[in-house]
Amino acid sequence: MDESGATPKEREREREAIRAEGREGTPDGPHAGSRDISREWTRDGTLYLVATPIGNLGDLSSRAREVLGQVDAILAEDTRRTRALLHAMGLRKPLLSYHAHSSGDRTAEALVRLKEGRRLALVSDAGTPAISDPGQELVAACAREDIPVSIVPGPCAAIAALAVSGLDTSRFVFEGFLPRAGRNRRDRLAVLARE
Repeated sequence: MDESGATPKEREREREAIRAEGREGTPDGPHAGSRDISREWTRDGTLYLVATPIGNLGDLSSRAREVLGQVDAILAEDTRRTRALLHAMGLRKPLLSYHAHSSGDRTAEALVRLKEGRRLALVSDAGTPAISDPGQELVAACAREDIPVSIVPGPCAAIAALAVSGLDTSRFVFEGFLPRAGRNRRDRLAVLARE
């Protein structure tokens, strides 16, 4: 059941009735502004990757706000940061920690919830989840299990940095996080220099 007490099957029946009556649409669609479009942004049993602001709350898209408001729970790299983000939007949602130290057990739990028809969002501390991020494990597991994954695009630190760098952006390589230790870091940089 969701916050209104509806089960996933009841939510799906509601959406089918909306489609049958020709009331289906999005804020940009033919019925924009003509009715309540809540619940039409999300589908049961789907994982939503929601990009969050890198430093300016104004960078959060209206679609990201809608999806975060409609999912059943949010998997967050840092629940404290995500709680503050939700608070700024006036939202309250169940938060589940999902980080490098919890991802194995939490992946299995998330898969069960998704198979039950729950709608889950995955967010990182800042930027796009699953890029150099523990969320990639959950996305891969969803792909193996044929569970739908949808992206709500937005800020990405790597692309933002590249865009303002002044470098030639027609071709680039993304390496992710380099090792912290001196020798391992130098060795990895030497390999990259040969690419």
